[in-house]
Amino acid sequence: MKNIKATIITIGDELLIGQTIDTNSAWIAQQLNVLGIDVFRRVAVADSEPGIELALDEEIPRADIVLITGGLGPTSDDITKPFLCKYFGGKLIVNEDVLEHVRQLFEVRKRPFLEINRKQAEVPDVCTVLRNEMGTAPGMLFEQDGKWIISMPGVPFEMQSIMTHEVLPRLKERFISDAIIHRNIITSGEGESFIAEMLTDFEAALPPYIKLSYLPAPGSVKLRLTAKGADTERLTQELEKLHAEMAHILERIVVCTEDISWQELLGRTLLHKKATVCLAESCTGGYIA
Repeated sequence: MKNIKATIITIGDELLIGQTIDTNSAWIAQQLNVLGIDVFRRVAVADSEPGIELALDEEIPRADIVLITGGLGPTSDDITKPFLCKYFGGKLIVNEDVLEHVRQLFEVRKRPFLEINRKQAEVPDVCTVLRNEMGTAPGMLFEQDGKWIISMPGVPFEMQSIMTHEVLPRLKERFISDAIIHRNIITSGEGESFIAEMLTDFEAALPPYIKLSYLPAPGSVKLRLTAKGADTERLTQELEKLHAEMAHILERIVVCTEDISWQELLGRTLLHKKATVCLAESCTGGYIA
């Protein structure tokens, strides 16, 4: 199976001056990682045509998939949509489905529908429209020489909705042919470098189609085994064996062999032991609870 490469381009002056933290790239990369798609570059550019053009000119030849967030609003500084239309040689047309969706959103929110809002229904005639259930700006999918260029809003919950319902299913159908299986172990008590030392021989013996990733977080390190291949049953059996072997090597520091949060793990432990927990907080705003 060919390694599918992706680039993430985030657009917005606010990202470059530190006014807004880019959480979109991290979330997108996590979703693509689950599919086995490698994000090998992340690029942030200003709200300017030259900046966007340079990023596209550089990234489209390198990647199979280019995902763009930002600049799809109705105001004058939102230039992504008209620029992409020009870049891919199209013209803006009103999409009646999007127009009706935008009207309904304003009606539900009891807000007046202005002419500026009508612009949200304008899309390039050379793209596939990606429905945005959570907002007014639709996503757009362009194809060039077999490459996919996908543009989405910068608002995180809108982007996540489009990714979940429109983009990820299409990526699976278009680019993913082999099975991709993950197994996780969560550890606590030792740092990433110490764990890597413990797993030196284990990792060196892994076949080329199985990869081990280290995902450190405050107080813990998550280890993820990822297998890719055509034979799902054989992959699953092999991965389960390696998962058990790794858990045995790290037995002293293993907290959980599933991919769950600390909160869920604590809840399960309390239920299993039929125990409760009581917290007394001061000056934390209920953060622990």
